[in-house]
Amino acid sequence: MAHLHHFSAGWISPVLACVMACVGSALGLRCTVRALAAEGRARRNWLVTASAAIGSGIWTMHFIAMLGFGVAGSAIRYDVPLTLLSLLVAMAVVGAGVFTVGYGRSRWRSLLLGGLGTGLGVGAMHYLGMAALQLNGDIGYDLPVVVLSLVIAVVAAAAALWAALTVRGAAGAVIASLVMGVAVSSMHYTGMAAVRITIHPGRRVLDGATAMDFVFPLAVVLGSFLFLASAFVALSPTEKEAARAADAASLRPADTAVG
Repeated sequence: MAHLHHFSAGWISPVLACVMACVGSALGLRCTVRALAAEGRARRNWLVTASAAIGSGIWTMHFIAMLGFGVAGSAIRYDVPLTLLSLLVAMAVVGAGVFTVGYGRSRWRSLLLGGLGTGLGVGAMHYLGMAALQLNGDIGYDLPVVVLSLVIAVVAAAAALWAALTVRGAAGAVIASLVMGVAVSSMHYTGMAAVRITIHPGRRVLDGATAMDFVFPLAVVLGSFLFLASAFVALSPTEKEAARAADAASLRPADTAVG
């Protein structure tokens, strides 16, 4: 069995990965809260943004963490189509959970189903991303540890959604994003602890791209999107603020006419 390195890049990769998970979670959860205060097309748009934010956040977290992953005796490459598919699957499955929360009639049922969908989206992204690994060997998993990683993802997602929708103000947003961000990182390293790799003799030429050729540039693009989108959401008015501004604008001509 091959010796695995999870922190070959030092502590910068796990710390930066956790930060990206927290940023993606904060943006996605904030958009979910905005969605519940909106109606019609605005609600749908907020939920789509939430799905993209959480999905891209966990994807970026996973592959930044993978920059520190190495296998003694083999180089590592990534299957490009499968890696991109893992991003799309993350957004789609997380989206199913987020939309359940956004349109569910029963709050507790919505939180449970939303947490299940979002957590499974995290797990699907992780293990599909691992399937994209190309190396000179076979990859296997310790099944009980895999199940534990999925339980962590589901419980954390449900807890984060509950905190985001229950605890009001900035405190709720911070608590929810930290809960989900740290838990996603924990899920990743728990899932990596389940990995078992057997190296094959000989070194065949590996297909795919290196992490620095493909994964890192895409992670930078997605990270930039998350930070810019977070700034936009933070600066954009809430539904109540927009309604107050509209009321003030409608009253202004009447006030001028009276004067």
